[in-house]
Amino acid sequence: MNKGNYYITTAITYTSGKPHIGNTYEIVLADAIARFRRQEGYDVFFQTGTDEHGIKIEQKAKDAGVTPKEFVDATAGEVRRIWDLMDASYDKFIRTTDADHERQVQKIFKKLYDQGDIYKGSYEGWYCVPDESFWTQSQLVDGKCPDCGRPVQKASEEAYFFKMSKYADALIEHINSHPEFIQPVSRKNEMMNNFLLPGLTDLCVSRTSFTWGIPVDFDPKHVVYVWLDALVNYITGIGYDADGHSSEQYKKLWPADLHLIGKDIIRFHTIYWPIFLMALGEPLPKQVFGHPWLIQSDGKMSKSKGNVIYADDLVDMFGVDAVRYFVLHEMPFENDGVISWELLVERINSDLANTLGNLVNRTISMSNKYFGGEVADKGVSDAVDDDLKAVVSGTKAKVEEKMAGLRVADSLTEIFNLFKRCNKYIDETEPWVLAKDDAKKDRLATVLYNLVESITIGATLLKSFMPKTAEKIFAQLSAKEIAYDELDSFGHYVSGTSVTDKPEILFARLDLNEVMEKVAALEEKQNAAKGGANGGSGASSGDGSNGASPSGDTAEIALEEKPEITFDEFGKMQFAVGEIIACEAVEKSKKLLCSKVKIGNQTKQIVSGIKKWYAPEEMVGKKVMVLVNLKPAKLAGVLSEGMLLCAEDADGNLALMMPEKDMPSGAEIC
Repeated sequence: MNKGNYYITTAITYTSGKPHIGNTYEIVLADAIARFRRQEGYDVFFQTGTDEHGIKIEQKAKDAGVTPKEFVDATAGEVRRIWDLMDASYDKFIRTTDADHERQVQKIFKKLYDQGDIYKGSYEGWYCVPDESFWTQSQLVDGKCPDCGRPVQKASEEAYFFKMSKYADALIEHINSHPEFIQPVSRKNEMMNNFLLPGLTDLCVSRTSFTWGIPVDFDPKHVVYVWLDALVNYITGIGYDADGHSSEQYKKLWPADLHLIGKDIIRFHTIYWPIFLMALGEPLPKQVFGHPWLIQSDGKMSKSKGNVIYADDLVDMFGVDAVRYFVLHEMPFENDGVISWELLVERINSDLANTLGNLVNRTISMSNKYFGGEVADKGVSDAVDDDLKAVVSGTKAKVEEKMAGLRVADSLTEIFNLFKRCNKYIDETEPWVLAKDDAKKDRLATVLYNLVESITIGATLLKSFMPKTAEKIFAQLSAKEIAYDELDSFGHYVSGTSVTDKPEILFARLDLNEVMEKVAALEEKQNAAKGGANGGSGASSGDGSNGASPSGDTAEIALEEKPEITFDEFGKMQFAVGEIIACEAVEKSKKLLCSKVKIGNQTKQIVSGIKKWYAPEEMVGKKVMVLVNLKPAKLAGVLSEGMLLCAEDADGNLALMMPEKDMPSGAEIC
């Protein structure tokens, strides 16, 4: 049943370097949505690609000793390799260096200029190189970029500008009358309150200070500003023509049903992009979803912090579908998700190996043991069957409801609730007990049939999220994917079919120590590569002195710039002196210690990744600095109720921060 067209896009990936798992999450999320919509019966077109112009690319290419085109060709190839590795089922991979895209950008720019929306002027203000954003003095926050908090530089040059304020009222009206346009709602409120309602300034849409961009064809010393170039990919990729000769594909697909983007670029997609479309006379996309970030437990991934995890490394260790499951399941709808090696192992063992893998293996093994692999419905039912069937046949509606709201993690939870119900059914029916009584042979056969049918329905629902795993399950059960419209009924598996006589373990249980040994080897390899890239610049002494200078003074470290905070924001954090009264290693973790910390009249349990530098016994009695009111979280399954403050050198060595003089437990740090 064809339910109509569905056009979904990701943000196009900036080709400044290899995407890490946080970047890769977006393509996996989009792929799961696209696959599910296809399963529902939509004619899906899924577009992704790469953003390849700008001053950052020009600088990186120069540093690498290659041309900008050579640089982006290599990086775009790497992006596509990783997208393919993750089983992304995209229909179009657009590059902003594609000739047809570049020509349409020039035509769009000229059209907007001719109708008076773009005018020539001069720019004098502040420019953020990492974000490629211009700001006025009043827009800066404490003299820095309001988006990323990094330093800006004075810029003065001739430029073309777009009249943003001309369309601001129309955009505000559209957002107010289309509550589904920006999701989640918190992102909508942010755009309205911080940008639209205070008033929009005109937007700089060309540059003359670099050349790696699309030339303005009627004024070639200018290149089109990267955001105008990048944003229009959503229409140029499907055949938009600024001269009015757009393709049938464009007429079929536009407006897009969903732009899936990271929360950090929500402003460009919900203010600049809609206004560009209004100026072109084109309809606005139906929905823009700004998803949260996938971060490490010690903060956002960055190469400068040395905490980057790449998708291909994860796949080498765990397999594609295990990685897909983790990033989809661990990302909340609105808040940032957390990734760590320990949490990966925990999820794979509990959800994939135990709940799913063990269920499939047990069911096939029992079918082979008791009936030579044949699965037949003998119709001998019991009351417990009704509840199983109700849960299984009711899962489709629950998943459909969650996916309609883009709550992908919740959808996966519903599917695994189905598998958990199957495991409970095994415990309730006890097939091994039934097998001892010949009079209950038909009942045993019916139980196994119910399990195989339930697993087949679950695997069909799982296919959008873990496609390879679903196919493996179908193959082992000798089953076929069930038509989506029939997933809310029971009894599709053909009675008398035989399962495989050689069941394959879908997900083996992992040993955390073995995984962490591989992680250590991987990090050592990455650090060696990083050291090689430094070219012996003196970033590391190489003599085991942890970067100490010959005089014994600690070498200084380039401090990573972070957004400034106000005094009121700082005042929300409570720091105090704590005394460690007990400490032990966290079981099955190579990094974590669990400390009992007395802070005045209260005692908190705090988990810290400092096992490499401190033995549990030497921790006891130390007076340490504690962030007291950090929201509790579980690390490796152990509750942590605060944070011990540490200093970290360039080589990643940690040292606890302790008061210079003896201070009482509970003394406030201010």
